[in-house]
Amino acid sequence: MDDSKFGTEDPRGYWAPNERISYGPAFAWPPQPKAFVKWFFGFPGYLLPWNIPYALAAIAIWMYLTPPLETFEAFSLSWAGLILLRNLGLAVLVYGAWHLWLYVWRKQDTKFKYNRNWPSESASAFTFNNQTYDNMFWTLASGVPIWTSYEVLMLWSYANGYALMISPVENPIGFVALFFFVPFVHEFGFYLAHRSLHWPPLYRIAHKLHHRNVNPGPWSGLSMHPIEHLIYFSSILIFFIVPSHPIHMINLASRLGVAPAQGHTGFDHVVVGEDRAMNTSYYAHYLHHRYFEVNYADGMIPLDKWFGSFHDGSPEADEAMKARRLRRGV
Repeated sequence: MDDSKFGTEDPRGYWAPNERISYGPAFAWPPQPKAFVKWFFGFPGYLLPWNIPYALAAIAIWMYLTPPLETFEAFSLSWAGLILLRNLGLAVLVYGAWHLWLYVWRKQDTKFKYNRNWPSESASAFTFNNQTYDNMFWTLASGVPIWTSYEVLMLWSYANGYALMISPVENPIGFVALFFFVPFVHEFGFYLAHRSLHWPPLYRIAHKLHHRNVNPGPWSGLSMHPIEHLIYFSSILIFFIVPSHPIHMINLASRLGVAPAQGHTGFDHVVVGEDRAMNTSYYAHYLHHRYFEVNYADGMIPLDKWFGSFHDGSPEADEAMKARRLRRGV
């Protein structure tokens, strides 16, 4: 596929799609019922390509990759270790698949790549002087263990009655409804965590590590300082307040754990055939890595529009961003 038909490349080698970033019709005003139904059931839309697969994956993880609930009544390093190994396997599988396809095998070379350069393999800013090795280290040595720690705490809490459970048999409507609740928790939680991490003291101590990735790849998604991992995964604790089933907690936890891969591919489209490509829809987050102070959230909720930090990828948005910096004396 010829990406010049879908976007333009500037003299510095930055490619940008012609289509500007916009949010779905979920929060449009006045309401757009026809557009909402089309978006909800369409592709790409609310259910696909991500929300249904994440929900089905959570069910499969609970049924086939998680011990019975009574196992968690007494804390044990053996079952905690099993959860850690499970999550390590999920991370390697998901992040590794994106990385292999786009960066090792380079199946589409730099077509649809926002920054035509490849991740740095000799930069002192990164651990081991290599961006990919750095990103893998922080993901696997810090991100997955902290993700697992939150999950272990919640499983133990469900088993001992500290987190209230609902039954899919006794409360089928509530059980299904919570699958629709999880994406909103993910979105709001990520936005709140992300904005807090741009508070200058927290940015210098923690978030700066993630932002070394100005040209991100899949492994950059969960490459964070341990303090950032603690904040980022903390939205899992909402299930101490909201009665749920462990499947819903796993849905949120696994989404937090592996969704950053697709959000940091560095590509606008992933080519899947001679004339077909899947839009990864993460130009907004790429712009955040490029400009730092825009697009703290990504997804269906227009939080950045509401709080004045939205950038749609246009020259006009560039000028608005520069004007904000001038007003702040930056």
